[in-house]
Amino acid sequence: MTVNCPSGHPSTSTDYCDVCGLPMAAPEAQEAAPPAPEAPAPAPAGQSCPNCSEPASADALFCENCGYDFTTGTMPRPASSLDLPAAPAPTTPSAPAATAEWVVERWVDPDWYAVQQSDDPCPSPGLPAVIPLVEKSLLIGRPSRSRGISPEVDCGDDTGVSRRQAQLTTDGQRWWVEDLQSSNGTYVASAAGPLPETPIVPGQRQELNPDDRIYVGAWTRLVVRKATPEELAGQA
Repeated sequence: MTVNCPSGHPSTSTDYCDVCGLPMAAPEAQEAAPPAPEAPAPAPAGQSCPNCSEPASADALFCENCGYDFTTGTMPRPASSLDLPAAPAPTTPSAPAATAEWVVERWVDPDWYAVQQSDDPCPSPGLPAVIPLVEKSLLIGRPSRSRGISPEVDCGDDTGVSRRQAQLTTDGQRWWVEDLQSSNGTYVASAAGPLPETPIVPGQRQELNPDDRIYVGAWTRLVVRKATPEELAGQA
């Protein structure tokens, strides 16, 4: 479900706006509220980050310097071997560029959209976006410049996808997906079966079978597969 923040931005989050970070009003207040003012009220006096002492506005949700979360009083999730991209191999001027043996296809799935009851219009289905997977750990989500989030699998046109939706990891042969406490959940189902109804357990990796599909947001379907010979040749 998409609601509007006090400044008029559409947001899938019901506590803080995904676009500007302003606190969201209660649903009853949103329905009765007049149109949003042309400009937000001036920010109150600032605050200092308890972790790095960097100054920030009083309504800031995150410290722009170190990522400290003012709303929960915690630092971002500690990095682990599954969260961090694999260290690039030392290269020389003659070393070839890394070849992505795996890709992920990002589809617009009208069947998934039909059961999500989203207020956003579904884009026209077409050919999938093919994203090479050159790292062993990749973030699925939507980008946020203010939070420094740049997902390798960018689903930025689907507002039902969280900023940090899920994590893909691999040992080179097998793939796993892990939901990162997303707002609308991460779903996995076989291509031969019905659409999934139960999301995977957040924080637990689930291994993907060769014919599995990942469903997120209002219309996004992801398929992890081996790159075709043509796709490999195009990377040369």
